[in-house]
Amino acid sequence: MSVLRDHTCESWEWDTEGKSPDAYLSPCRQAVYFHISPLLESQGTAGVRGTKGFSYGEHYWEIEFLEPPYGSSVMVGVGTVNARLHAGEQFINLIGMDAESWGLSYKGFLWHNGQSRKYTEPFYDQNTVIGVLLDRTTGTLTFYRNGENLGLAFSNLDQVSNALFPMVSSTAPETELQLGLRTFRLSSLQEHCIHTITHCLGRLGHTHLLPLPRVLRCQIHTYSIRS
Repeated sequence: MSVLRDHTCESWEWDTEGKSPDAYLSPCRQAVYFHISPLLESQGTAGVRGTKGFSYGEHYWEIEFLEPPYGSSVMVGVGTVNARLHAGEQFINLIGMDAESWGLSYKGFLWHNGQSRKYTEPFYDQNTVIGVLLDRTTGTLTFYRNGENLGLAFSNLDQVSNALFPMVSSTAPETELQLGLRTFRLSSLQEHCIHTITHCLGRLGHTHLLPLPRVLRCQIHTYSIRS
């Protein structure tokens, strides 16, 4: 895929803390299973987010549907740390139900802020791979299906001040989703510099001690706590 040109592999998993109680993770935290209680029935809508949020750069990841999607909603998308991850006794399109998330349903509809619009044909097949391309520089979100670019899904995400996390959700019992390829690319010298500095400092680095202009220190601090 051309989207992978000049990209670097990165490592993140599904978050053991950032998930619905009806979402269960594999030991490696790269697969998520929804609604697998002994009753084998859904009690609502469950979601999970990734361990890493993105505030800058271009990020791409893939989600494989290990079972054919069905039911009211199975979704892929992104959301802020404030995005809802559980809706007990409600069968809803969780990713995109409010202003904190942006999602694609397997039925082919995009959702954000409780509003939907047709985007692509539904995908019902087992082992369908949905790619997600989030570009925080241009503020765009694009989806791929089995390597095919489905076109621009959302724009203006550069106006979102919070980091955006990968998300998936489902209403259907025994939904199984597997993380695949995860890559990133930094598109400017400024992003390269901030990325290097924040990773050297660590999440709790003392940015106020850096011998840099105050405005730049503030910007680095902001990126470090969001990423």
